[in-house]
Amino acid sequence: MPLISEELIDNLVNHGVVVYPTTTLPGLGCLPNKTALDNLFQLKQRPKNQPVSLGVADIAQAEQLVEVPQLARDMLEYFPQGSLTLILDAKQELDQRLGGHRVAVRVLADKRAIELVKTVGPITATSANHSGVEPVYDTNQAAKILGLENHCVVSGKCPGGSPSTIISIEKSSSDPSVYTATIMREGVIPRNGVETWMMNYR
Repeated sequence: MPLISEELIDNLVNHGVVVYPTTTLPGLGCLPNKTALDNLFQLKQRPKNQPVSLGVADIAQAEQLVEVPQLARDMLEYFPQGSLTLILDAKQELDQRLGGHRVAVRVLADKRAIELVKTVGPITATSANHSGVEPVYDTNQAAKILGLENHCVVSGKCPGGSPSTIISIEKSSSDPSVYTATIMREGVIPRNGVETWMMNYR
């Protein structure tokens, strides 16, 4: 029996929003197009100036949308899958609600989430929980709070814990062949862990 229903896939293809499990909290997903993003931002009541990240199955899928330098590849290979969200240069400017020229991408680790994005392509990976509210870990409960129907949910319970660590990877202003990594949000990978890896990498 497939983990992802045809009804849920049809909902996404028709610009709908779905809740799905990740290795931290329930994710809120839609395809990265204007109509779907309109629906997601309205549903979550999220300000348009707060971009959301994209979840992908692997680096190859990320490369459909962003440039992935060797530094990013090595970093993703070293740290546990799903633990990092990397902000990278978009190949073509995307919707500003995805960051425009700079897009945050997370390689997902939950098998249900991976199957979903392998089927429909990259989807948004923002939390299904509202900011400042006690989080819920069950995807069905998260969907109910948002007023979504059963066909909009990939059922599952999430383990919770710290969110992914967000790192911005950019070309050096002094040498375009060199990339720098800046920690934007400390999460499951602590700051000193990233900094130690970077020192050894150089």
